[in-house]
Amino acid sequence: MAAMQTKGEKAFSLMNYLILGGFALLCLFPFLHVIAQSLSSQRAIVSGEVIFLPVETTFLAYKEVLMDQHFLRAFGVSVARTVIGTFINVFFTCLMAYPLSKTYIKGRGIILFMVVFTMLFSGGMIPTYLVVRETGLLNSFWAYIIPTAISAFNLIIVKNFFQSVPMELEESAKIDGASNVGILFKIVIPLSMPVIATIGLFHAVFHWNSFFDAVLYMNDRSLYPLQVYLRELIQFDQSEINLRDNFEQQLLANESLKAAALISSTLPILIVYPFLQKYFVKGVMLGSVKG
Repeated sequence: MAAMQTKGEKAFSLMNYLILGGFALLCLFPFLHVIAQSLSSQRAIVSGEVIFLPVETTFLAYKEVLMDQHFLRAFGVSVARTVIGTFINVFFTCLMAYPLSKTYIKGRGIILFMVVFTMLFSGGMIPTYLVVRETGLLNSFWAYIIPTAISAFNLIIVKNFFQSVPMELEESAKIDGASNVGILFKIVIPLSMPVIATIGLFHAVFHWNSFFDAVLYMNDRSLYPLQVYLRELIQFDQSEINLRDNFEQQLLANESLKAAALISSTLPILIVYPFLQKYFVKGVMLGSVKG
């Protein structure tokens, strides 16, 4: 049985809960305010009545955003980038991390040094741009994927996790005739799902939130991701957004449109995260225990 808490310990725990709960509410309030604005009427927003609850609830802003072809195209680019980019990131990270986790491979130390070196020193923005240009990736969807195919930090994490997989399992598989590729995909990766889900979530959030590489490498607006669309939506006037011509839509508040676009762009990650949360927590805890 757990030891009984003293009055001082109970008061300390209560104070901790109150403080942490207060910080959590501070983080949640801006999100609630944006949701309330996206669901409120133009009059309520302009008059400053909207705080945390919608006033004169309307879904007109969501209707306009979801029927805007620019939004739908940018949303599709972001979804494609996130799905393809995350798959390639995880796939190539595992392929590189597995041999690096084997201490008997010759030249492993040199390659690890080169990987760690890139974490400390990088070429910078201009050399990276020149490499992307000379490889013909400007105005190409693959400019989002190839330059960031492998993250050195995540590679080290996966390599360390692979080293914790018992060697006896691999030796048994080799006795049964399994190849190194078979061992990786049938034994090591299934046992490493917590760390793979963790780095997969990191990569997915990175791809979903990225916009600077689109500004650098893209002149074709059809390849702009959702974050660039949101950037332009916030900077430009409402007159530059395609709205249909009737009186009610002319009264639609620009702030409501921005809020609806922001919420629509945030929901996909919020929906995906709960499915990966159990793996994410387990992966972090294992990494902290096993180093």
